[in-house]
Amino acid sequence: MGDLKGAMGFDAVYIGIGAGLPVFMNIPGESLSGVYSANEYLTRSNLMKAYLFPKYDTPIIMGKNVAVVGGGNVAMDSVRTALRLGAENAYLVYRRSKRELPARTEEVHHAEEEGVNFQLLTNPLEVLGDDKGMVRALKCIRMQLGEPDADGRCKPFPVSGSEFELVVDTVVIAIGTNANPLLTATIPELKLTKWGYIETDDSGRTNIPSVYAGGDIVTGSATVILAMGAGRKAAKAIHEEPGRQEGRTRAGML
Repeated sequence: MGDLKGAMGFDAVYIGIGAGLPVFMNIPGESLSGVYSANEYLTRSNLMKAYLFPKYDTPIIMGKNVAVVGGGNVAMDSVRTALRLGAENAYLVYRRSKRELPARTEEVHHAEEEGVNFQLLTNPLEVLGDDKGMVRALKCIRMQLGEPDADGRCKPFPVSGSEFELVVDTVVIAIGTNANPLLTATIPELKLTKWGYIETDDSGRTNIPSVYAGGDIVTGSATVILAMGAGRKAAKAIHEEPGRQEGRTRAGML
């Protein structure tokens, strides 16, 4: 950071590195071949053009039976992508009911239209593998909802004796992301929240003069629109910093 503002001569720095550290379930079997985070699965499928295989020899398992764990928009993207990559069965595994799905209603509707198999009130317990270290099934348990909590969400409880195996060859974990500490850990003076996100004011100012931040690294996982808005607010604040109006501002972006 000192080099950017010092030797490289930037007047301000904007940090927009996102929150791309995948969250896993910490259940047995997540290290098996065929288990992906949603970030990796979608990056390989889209940016690395796995959909054009074999023209693009992207290293991704084209699963015939794919389970996507989660209920948000990224989970819907993943499970619908699995169908486009040739899956015969694409399962959406979510521990609450359809009513609690956090994905947009239209995303859920389109997934249903395309033939996604919704395994609702279902929670993964273990990823099971074969003798070659490949995914062969997802061990799950059925859930039931209790009374709403203080936030109005019903807490799910396991149904005793309801364990079963969902036969799959690919598992995609889409339960969210956290702040990636690789950059923030190198700037010890940068003030972070207890969750590891960068603390800013409404204009994106951090506690370090002329250093701004915005997007998921500030808010946590959110939308592209919100991230774009944060960038515009920060750009305006940078331009309006004292002494900047008369000249040209050089801003570096991380």
